Amino acid sequence: MAESPGADGPWRLWGPYVAGRQWGTVREDYTASGDAWTAFPFDQARARAYRWGEDGLGAVCDRFGFLNLGVALWNRKDPFLKERLFGLTNGEGNHGEDAKEYWWAVDGTPSHSWMRWLYRYPQAEFPYAQLREENARRGRDEREYELGDTGVLDDNRFFDVEVTYAKAGPDDLCMVVSATNHGPDPAPLDLVPQVWFRNTWSWGWDRRRGTMTQVLPPTLAVGGLEDVECEHGHIGRYHVSAEGSPDVLFCENETNLVELFGAAANPTKYTKDGVDRRIVHGDTTAVNPRHEGTKAAFWYSFDSVAPGETVQVRLRLSPNAPGRGTFGPGYDAVLRDRRAEADEFYDQVVHPALSDSDRHIARRAYAGLLWTKQLYRYDVRQWLSGDPETEPAPEERKRRGGRNVSWTHLSLADVISMPDEWEYPWFAAWDLAFHAIPLAHVDPEFAKEQLVLMCREWAMHPNGQLPAYEWAFGDVNPPVHAWAAWHVYRLDGYRDQGFLVRVFTKLLLNFSWWVNRKDATGSNLFEGGFLGMDNIGLFDRSEELPPGYRLEQSDATSWMAFYCQQMFKIALELSRHDPAWEDAATKFFEHFLSIAQAMTSFGTHDESLWDEEDGFFYDVLLHPDGTAEPMRVPSMVGLLPILGATDVPSWIAEETPDLTARLRWLQKRRPDLTLPLLTRSTPEGRQMLLSLVDKPRLVRLLERAFDHDQFLSPFGLRSLSAAVKEEVWTSVQGQSFSLVYEPGESHTGMFGGNSNWRGPIWFPVNVLLADKLRTLGRFFGDDLTIEVPRGSGRRINLVQGADLIDDSLVNLFRPVDGRRPADGERIEASDDPLWREHITFNEYFDGDTGEGLGATHQTGWTALVAHLLHPRLPLTPPGR
Repeated sequence: MAESPGADGPWRLWGPYVAGRQWGTVREDYTASGDAWTAFPFDQARARAYRWGEDGLGAVCDRFGFLNLGVALWNRKDPFLKERLFGLTNGEGNHGEDAKEYWWAVDGTPSHSWMRWLYRYPQAEFPYAQLREENARRGRDEREYELGDTGVLDDNRFFDVEVTYAKAGPDDLCMVVSATNHGPDPAPLDLVPQVWFRNTWSWGWDRRRGTMTQVLPPTLAVGGLEDVECEHGHIGRYHVSAEGSPDVLFCENETNLVELFGAAANPTKYTKDGVDRRIVHGDTTAVNPRHEGTKAAFWYSFDSVAPGETVQVRLRLSPNAPGRGTFGPGYDAVLRDRRAEADEFYDQVVHPALSDSDRHIARRAYAGLLWTKQLYRYDVRQWLSGDPETEPAPEERKRRGGRNVSWTHLSLADVISMPDEWEYPWFAAWDLAFHAIPLAHVDPEFAKEQLVLMCREWAMHPNGQLPAYEWAFGDVNPPVHAWAAWHVYRLDGYRDQGFLVRVFTKLLLNFSWWVNRKDATGSNLFEGGFLGMDNIGLFDRSEELPPGYRLEQSDATSWMAFYCQQMFKIALELSRHDPAWEDAATKFFEHFLSIAQAMTSFGTHDESLWDEEDGFFYDVLLHPDGTAEPMRVPSMVGLLPILGATDVPSWIAEETPDLTARLRWLQKRRPDLTLPLLTRSTPEGRQMLLSLVDKPRLVRLLERAFDHDQFLSPFGLRSLSAAVKEEVWTSVQGQSFSLVYEPGESHTGMFGGNSNWRGPIWFPVNVLLADKLRTLGRFFGDDLTIEVPRGSGRRINLVQGADLIDDSLVNLFRPVDGRRPADGERIEASDDPLWREHITFNEYFDGDTGEGLGATHQTGWTALVAHLLHPRLPLTPPGR
């Protein structure tokens, strides 16, 4: 890591940058309809070249994505090679898209000098049709039908296939593929490591194509291995050597147009599916007898792997031609050394006082975070226009309102942290902000680069908006970037002011975009739109309301108050090094005060987002006639005003004279505006706090938040109060909308139906609320306590309340009687240690049981659990 601090460092050239799924993505969709799932389905992926990326099993590539190395499998039962992860499309799943496989990121280091990945492969025929048919039969009120429900894994009739990489040098990778038969009977298995070039030559922009050639005796002066020489104009020459005597098969990474689209001819006899056709279907004409191409496979056949037996194959990717030491004692030494270094690294990163169970949780979360990096290529202008060597792109794509037509400046070819390698193989700006927090513990430079990247000219819109996600870059996500930047700065030791300046100056544009585009009336109340919490409202908040209606969103306004405060903190920090930033601090201080005042009352009828009778904040729907209708839905939306809390450092009186003078002027001339500034005298001195919510309202909010019958579950705060047992209704122009508490998977198709904010527990908002409760608790101390559980007589302060939320989130992954709550009733909850060993980090969790739901590899923001297991940082660095 010291030798490669940045993204272009030599040790970071090779990494797990290959997607878990490239098919079904927006980038691969060139249709007029915009239905990405059907435009490039799973069943075409084995025979159709990708345009923008690659996918594979346990695969790695160079950071430009030219050369890829992974593994394929065949159990002698499946109708085709297992080359990629299978799952249902959004239209096939009864709860939207869903991976139907079991795999885990086992270990990894930030430089990718050491990586382990495991896939659980059934020995019976993989039940592709059964999974599709049964999920299609089930409704939204039923559970998803998983691979573990089909019976093919009963009696442990599976192979655990582990892929391990260890670097002997920055561009010298040792690859070990091992497979263990855990079943009761012998079973056959074919291990097929593959190396291939991404197809960059078929589209007409870059005609350079790599070449692969088998190096055959007598050219090869060493026995006991097979070697493929790979050469590319950009990355140079590499050798991929395989130990032993596997059959080496060659084809081209080009589409089988005849098979897929009924074309008269193919561009080559040896198309992308050539290896599959040769191994599975026995077609010897499908691979190139001249042993050259752009895709090569090393075919190892094991006719009978005994119960408990492990078979293993070893490969090496290196710029050097193989020699007698390629697989000699030095190879094993590399594996031992890199593993020992990984252990030493995590001994320093993970707190030594943690239990073995908690250390396991943290290390697996970091492994998932590091394995979910992906090379993300997408040039929107080029995508909209189509390619010179293909059919012209449909004109419908370019019309006003078409997908991403206003984002033609966006052009990315970067390694980015993804939310989930299969379900979300595309970045999401607000997810990425949360990823940066745990990343900062293991790789602060990469964490900072990720936050800066979203603000660069080729990502951020010229108007200042951050890109949301590829399905709709113009959607609106919560403004959490400044919060993440501040925390990464703290975790990095308060030392990189240059990073803060780079992010802050761009976020000034983003803040202005919010104010100019999302505050329709200039009232300091914000509409927001989607705001990340998909179906939390009565209706789809990303859609336009009928003419004359406007939704004043409690959470949108809370997010902006929160955003103001984070910008204020950053500006204050920068002002300590350059007084010129003091003006910016003053600006955000005053803007926050204006938003706080607007939260209390607004409009001609002096309506309020605060409901005094209920003691809660609600969205308000403004009708064309000027009347205001509170949306009385007790959801996370109403708790988010708690986020508007930040401490004001005591040193401002001495170090920011202009801000202090302005504050005194406001206190004298506009005391109503400075009500959110709370002060308190303590033995340590005078404390100051900016809070969107005053103490009486805060108490009432917290009474509901920490009520087990409402928001507080054993595993964190629910997104909707459990007290909403009966449907809440409203009507707009004769159309009715309703919602009810749904602790598990969504019963509606809103936002695809694969997520649910009407009851489950979500890491990001829980972590934010706990962070702000800790801020409030430091100010109020034991002067503000809450009863937990309600009716118990036991009272805790707000710092203890924050700790309770954090511990509840971690408890999702801590075994209770051997079972993790997050595993629910799925096969992962089995008593078998083969299942117990592995942790699944889901997207969200059942509000009652804690069972993991949604995406299954959301590391991603669920990797925040590793952050929660770290001790709290001091508020200021030592010496200040």
